[in-house]
Amino acid sequence: MKESVLIQNKKKININFSFFIKDKVFTISLLLAIASCFIHPPKLEYVNIHVLVSLFSLMIAIKALDEHRVLDKVAISIVSKCNSSKSVSAILIFLCFFSSMFVTNDVALLTFVPLTLVISKRTSTPMMETIILLTIAANIGSSLTPMGNPQNLFIYAHYGLNPTTFFNTVFSIAVLGIVALYFLIDRLHGKQLKVDLAPIQVKNRKAAMIWGLVLAVIIMSIFGVISDQIAFVVTLVTVFLFNKKLLMKIDYSLLLTFICLFIFVGNISHTNAVQAVASASLKDSSSVYFSSILLSQLISNVPASILLAEFSTDWKPLLLGVNIGGLGTIIASMASVISYKLYIQVNPKETKKYLLTFSFYNFSFLAFFTFVQYFIL
Repeated sequence: MKESVLIQNKKKININFSFFIKDKVFTISLLLAIASCFIHPPKLEYVNIHVLVSLFSLMIAIKALDEHRVLDKVAISIVSKCNSSKSVSAILIFLCFFSSMFVTNDVALLTFVPLTLVISKRTSTPMMETIILLTIAANIGSSLTPMGNPQNLFIYAHYGLNPTTFFNTVFSIAVLGIVALYFLIDRLHGKQLKVDLAPIQVKNRKAAMIWGLVLAVIIMSIFGVISDQIAFVVTLVTVFLFNKKLLMKIDYSLLLTFICLFIFVGNISHTNAVQAVASASLKDSSSVYFSSILLSQLISNVPASILLAEFSTDWKPLLLGVNIGGLGTIIASMASVISYKLYIQVNPKETKKYLLTFSFYNFSFLAFFTFVQYFIL
C-alpha cells in the first residue's frame, strides 16, 4: 500500500519537458536570456512592445482566416484549372511568393506545402523540388513587406521606417527572386495531369470578411496609419465576440521567444566586451551587410536582426542582409524548418535527399543574392 502511494506521488512530480525539446529555438533563447541576466541586470525597456503587439494581432487574424479556409479555397480554385505538373508548381510557388507578403512566410508555407503534398499524392507526381522552391519563394516574397516576416516587423518598428523607404530598399530582392524562380520553375520536370480536388467552402463568409477587415486594420497600424493600440483593441474585441478559442490556438512560444531574445540582446549589448567587438567590426555598410548574412546562417535571421540592430544605425544593409540571410542553412529561417517537417512527415525515408537538395538550391540562391545585392547596395 505504501509503495503504491509513493509511486503515485512520484508520478505527480514528473515534469514534462517535451515542449522544451520540441521547440529548440525557444529553449535556446530562454537559456540565453537567463544566462545573460547573470552578466547584466535586465530592463523592461529592452522589450519592444510595439513589435509584440503587432505580432500578436497578426497571429490572431491570420489564424482566424486560416480556420475559415480562405487561402485554401483560393489556391484550389486556381490549381484545379491546371493541366500539367509544371503549371501546378508555378501556380503554387507564385501564390506562396505573393501571399507571404501579407500572411507571413510561416503561414504561407503552412497553407501551400500541405496542399502540394496532397496534389503530389493524388497525381503520383514527386514534388520535393516544388516544395523547396515554395520555401525559397516564401522567404523571398515575405521580404517585400514589414509584416511578411518577424525580422522585417522588428526592423521597421525599431528604426521607425516609412513604407516608401522600406519598399524601395527591398524591391530589388523581390524582383531578383521572381526572375530566379521563373528560370528554375521552367527547368522542373513536367507531365500532363488532371488535378481533381474537392472544392472548399469558406465556413462562415461573414466572419471571414470581418477578419479580413481586422487584418486590414492591423496592416494599417504597421504602416503607421493608425496606432497599434487601436489595432490591438479591435483584434481583442473581435476575438471575444466571434471566437475566444483562437486565443488558445496561436503560437505563444514565438512571442516568448521574442521576449527572451530582446532580454538576451539587451543584456549582452550593454557588456563592454560585446560593445568593443561590435564597434570594431560593424564599421561600415559592407560589414553590417555581410555580418547579418553570416550570423543568420548560425542563429537564424530573426535573432540576428535583433542583435545587430543594437550596434548599428545603418538599417539598410541590415534589412537586406537578414532577408537574404534567410536563405542558406535550414535554420537560417524558421519557415524553412516548417517545410522540412511537413515533407518528412509524409516522406520519412527522404530526409537526406531533401536536405541535400534543399542545401543545393538555397546556397545557390544565397550566393547569387549576396553578391548581386552587394553591388546594388
